[in-house]
Amino acid sequence: MTNRVGAFVDQTVLITGAAGGFGQSAAHLFAGEGANLVLSDINKEKLAILAAELIEEGAEVADIIGSVAEEGHCKETVDLAMSRFGRLDVAINNAGIGHDPAKTADVDSAQARLTLDVDLMGVFYGMKHQIPVMEAAHTEHGRQSSILNVASLAGLGGAPTIGMYAAAKFGVVGLTKSAALEYARRGIRINAICPAFARTPMVEDGLLASQGGGKEAEDYLTRGVPMRRLAEPEEITRSMLWICDPRNSFMTGQAIALDGGTSAM
Repeated sequence: MTNRVGAFVDQTVLITGAAGGFGQSAAHLFAGEGANLVLSDINKEKLAILAAELIEEGAEVADIIGSVAEEGHCKETVDLAMSRFGRLDVAINNAGIGHDPAKTADVDSAQARLTLDVDLMGVFYGMKHQIPVMEAAHTEHGRQSSILNVASLAGLGGAPTIGMYAAAKFGVVGLTKSAALEYARRGIRINAICPAFARTPMVEDGLLASQGGGKEAEDYLTRGVPMRRLAEPEEITRSMLWICDPRNSFMTGQAIALDGGTSAM
């Protein structure tokens, strides 16, 4: 193992949806800052590739396959962090899915339920099991911890044709703010990020593909973004480092828009 340096040396960072666009980027960035990683995803093959890459780079990695829509998996992920590394300092509840674009009355009910189960209940299940170990670490050792939930710009305003996704992300923002107030004096900072469209598989294989793909579809999707472009994954995940950094110790209960200026209008 190489000697590691960075803001998260000796800290354990848990990331759900680790094999996806934001998850992969975040895992590499936190590894570069010295973190031990606990990675969860439903895609076994992609997660194995990511874990191998990170280990090759010198990171300490534990990975687990499963869906955040299952509470048992979320508990097992926290248990893995504690059994492998003995602590949990940062949890990034990133796993999420979309649904086929459609007006509200036309959304498939099964897709709507699955979207809520993954995007909202998955965050709830994660926090339900992350918070107790973080609270105990504060009580017993005075440690400060951080939870970061990945919401969406669609969790701050209406989102035509992806209404159930927006509903789930509004729920994530509400859950984030409520829990932040509950645990503000218990050593746990809880925040959310609300990205606009980014160059991730969810956007490229979902919304862009539904518009035919290519530059024309991308221009259409970003027509309301003042920067007139998609975000790159690392532009979003760099913010994760700052929000979760132990030195950023007075920030909690925030839902930060990372949207190329959209919410400023």
